[in-house]
Formats: sequence, structure tokens, C-alpha cells
Amino acid sequence: RKPKSDDKVFTFEELTRFPMTFYKTIGEDLYSDRDPNVIRRYLLRFYLVLGFLNFNAYVVGEIAYFIVHIMSTTTLLEATAVAPCIGFSFMADFKQFGLTVNRKRLVRLLDDLKEIFPLDLEAQRKYNVSFYRKHMNRVMTLFTILCMTYTSSFSFYPAIKSTIKYYLMGSEIFERNYGFHILFPYDAETDLTVYWFSYWGLAHCAYVAGVSYVCVDLLLIATITQLTMHFNFIANDLEAYEGGDHSDEENIKYLPNLSEEVNNILSFLILWNFIAASLVICFAGFQITASNVEDIVLYFIFFSASLVQVFVVCYYGDEMISSSSRIGHSAFNQNWLPCSTKYKRILQFIIARSQKPASIRPPTFPPISFNTFMKVISMSYQFFALLRTTY
Repeated sequence: RKPKSDDKVFTFEELTRFPMTFYKTIGEDLYSDRDPNVIRRYLLRFYLVLGFLNFNAYVVGEIAYFIVHIMSTTTLLEATAVAPCIGFSFMADFKQFGLTVNRKRLVRLLDDLKEIFPLDLEAQRKYNVSFYRKHMNRVMTLFTILCMTYTSSFSFYPAIKSTIKYYLMGSEIFERNYGFHILFPYDAETDLTVYWFSYWGLAHCAYVAGVSYVCVDLLLIATITQLTMHFNFIANDLEAYEGGDHSDEENIKYLPNLSEEVNNILSFLILWNFIAASLVICFAGFQITASNVEDIVLYFIFFSASLVQVFVVCYYGDEMISSSSRIGHSAFNQNWLPCSTKYKRILQFIIARSQKPASIRPPTFPPISFNTFMKVISMSYQFFALLRTTY
């Protein structure tokens, strides 16, 4: 009989497996320095570097397309069609750069979280590990599917459309189009071999962008989920305390300030992410309001993915704030009257510390919460309104 999830003991690696495994599909392995297989380590690193060289070569083609068309007599709609893709590419590049720079700090953070992770079944039930794991996996799965649907739809729609028209609808020519607007330095459509080589190179470029874009957010979800789990456990433990027998040496275990390390690693990345997301949402919305039906569907997927990405980050930022703030309320609400003076001083420290809740604080932005989501939406609308007045 298959055991219920509540009766199963989970490891720390199971809660981080999704982003770690997904990252390896583009060659990124956070724990590569600990891999005893040197050949595999260098092959993955070579695959990662090759993938990003290919990716950035196509990004240069997108930028060239944008510059050429924005300076010509082309309509603003056609010229800005590539703008959301450029913004998405910049976010993917910047996230990967930030992860590379902060790799050692991120690995140390994961090691620290692993040290305080509950290991036995009884402890995991107290921490409600099964619930947090299920909730986290649902969010990760839906978020990943939506974001990868964007890159897949743009990548494969032209080929699927051309195949159906040529083989099933009797079209005389096989249309050789690309999902993204690229200015190639060579003729990428006349020769069929060159076309498919360029096409699959572009498809891999989109996959690399999608994975690097998504996986940093998946790691954020995994780390904040575990911090929230610990915060809520401490709050529940404090609130349930009845003021029974204890010694003055009793240690009230307060979660180490790992949340500040999460902020230090991710705050600057999230700042640029929000700025770029505002522009991406703006340009994608502009394309939706002025394009044909086919483009509306594609850009609506893009628009939705960008909105959900910002919302997910803000949701978990809000969860961190609310769960850490709850510790102070729980400390005050417990039966502390019969406790010793030393114990009451410890509670005072906990309550005072909780007045500054754990949060992610990008420069120039308030702590990440649902209010931040509304601010990003407001910025996007302001850009959109400005763009519409010039169209």
C-alpha cells in the first residue's frame, strides 16, 4: 500500500528537486563543485556556456531588428512587436548573471536551510511539511507551465502552422517564418537546411531563456516556503505554550536571520525584474490592443505569464512578512504571566524583533508584498498609456 503523504518522511532535497532538476536541463548545476564526476561537471558547464552564447546571439538579432524598424517608416506596432521579447531576454540574462555572481552565497543559504530542516516524521508533522510541499509544488508546476507555454507557443507556432497548411490544407509553399522577430546577418529562409538549423537554434534559445527566467523564481519560492514554514512553526509553538515548568536556561529558538540573506541575494535581481516586467507587460498589452487574432492569442499568453510571475514573487514576499510578524503576536498571546523574569525578557526581545518583519526589499521599492504588485501594475499602465498616445 502506498503511504499517505502525511506518513512519509521528506528530505530537504525533495523540496528543492524541481528547480535543481529543471536548471540542469540547460547545464546549470548549483552543486557542480561537489560533483565527483569531473567530466560531467565540465560537460554541463560547456553546454550552459554554449546555450547562452547561442541565446545572446539571437538577442542581438532581436535588438538589431528593433533598431532598424524603429528608425524606418515601419509602424510603431510592428517595430515594438519584438520589445516584450527583448525585455524577457534581458530579464533571463540578468537573472542568470545574478545567480552566477551569488552562487556561493545561495549554496550556503541552502545548506543552512538544510541544517534546520526537520528530519523525522514526528517533527515534520509539527512543521506541517507535507502541506507546504504540496502547496509549493502546485505553485511551481502551474507557474512553470504558464511561463514555458509562452516560449513554446512563440517557438513552435510558425512551424506547426506552416506544416498544417502545407501537408493538410494543400498550400503550394512551405512558409518559412520564425516565432520571434530576428534580423539575421544571412539569408535564413531560402535554403531549407539553413532555415531549420536557424529555427531549432532559435527554439533552443527560447528554452534557455524560459528556464533561466523561471528557475530563479522557483528557488525563491523554495527558500521562502521553508522560511515561512519555520516562522509559522515558531509562532504556533509560542502560542501553544501554557507557562508550565521550565528552567531559566530554557532556550527559545528563534529562526536564524536567513531571511536577510535571501534579501541580500535576491533584492537587486527583483528590482530589475520588476522594472523589466513593467515594460514587458506594457508592450505585450499594447500588442494585444492593436494586433490581429493570432498575435493577440500569443501576446495574451505572454502578458499573462508576466503578470503571474510578478504576482507569485509578491505573494511569497507577502507570506514572508505575515508569517514573521505572527511570531510577535504569538509570543504576546501565550500564557506568560507565571513565567520567570528572564523568560519575559526573552519574549520582549522576540516581540521587539518581530516589529521589523522579514522581507525582501529591492532598492527604491517598498518591501515585496501585494502592494508592490499594484505598484508594478500601475507603472505598466503608465507606460501603456504613454505608448497609446503616440500610436
